[in-house]
Amino acid sequence: MSASTFGLIVELLLFALGLYLYLFARGVIAFGSADARARAEAFRKDNATWMRLLGLALAAIMGLNVFLHLRELFG
Repeated sequence: MSASTFGLIVELLLFALGLYLYLFARGVIAFGSADARARAEAFRKDNATWMRLLGLALAAIMGLNVFLHLRELFG
């Protein structure tokens, strides 16, 4: 595996992490058990603002990086 392919995979994983963080902060993602769901909801309510901003920033930056990386590979 070349370094360029490895870099693209890392960028995609970080993009997915940013998207997950944003969706969790918005309350879209739920957990299985009632106890875990209650703890996650309490954490989400306390930290929703910074998680939403961080998730959006990470997803936007990594989305742009993935786009530029793919354009470089296929262009």
